[in-house]
Amino acid sequence: MKHAFKETAALVAEPVRAIILWTLLDGKAYTATELAIAAETSASNISMHLTRLLNAGLLKVESQGRHRYYAFSGKEVAYAIEALAALMPFDNKKRLTEKEEVPALRQARTCYDHLAGKAGVAVTEALIKQKIIVASGSDFQLSKKGEQWFPGLGIDPGMLAQQRRSFIRPCLDWSERKHHLAGSLAAAFLDKMLKEDWLRKSKDSRALIITSKGQKALYDKLLVVL
Repeated sequence: MKHAFKETAALVAEPVRAIILWTLLDGKAYTATELAIAAETSASNISMHLTRLLNAGLLKVESQGRHRYYAFSGKEVAYAIEALAALMPFDNKKRLTEKEEVPALRQARTCYDHLAGKAGVAVTEALIKQKIIVASGSDFQLSKKGEQWFPGLGIDPGMLAQQRRSFIRPCLDWSERKHHLAGSLAAAFLDKMLKEDWLRKSKDSRALIITSKGQKALYDKLLVVL
């Protein structure tokens, strides 16, 4: 176990592979060429790193026409990479944000398939305060009230709980250093907020735009002020 952990840590820590994994956190699949551009490396070098990540089971690849698209092998991989970012010293996080020129990342962003950043933490804390979810030790649980609240948004918790993935869990937010909601329930909630135009995706960024409609809806439903 110790040796396997050492190998995985070394695999993720390599600079080019770290950029590959960071880039994939927006939930999209990328070609090798796109990932090479993001990592500022050559096609031959990116191919070697992608092979290493594929062999380790961290990535999957899907062919479509002439292109091969790379993505995380599972959602838990994305959650682990996001959680690793919480270990960065604050100054490094600040430099990262400035370098990417997207300070909006700290306000609201996607963490693979759910809401993160200040907005994600605020929504999660409101769900707990209103007893829609319950923080139990290091876990989250859906309350009886939550079983009624989410269907009111058109979200079926019972169906989501049957999926072969985490239903509801905390995810450590790297910018806020607090937990936001993750799992299939959180993914469905983010999808709802996007469809209702409470949030909008930014082009070429994980940052999310909170609309005036979204600000009103989140206040009306959860007393969240963003």
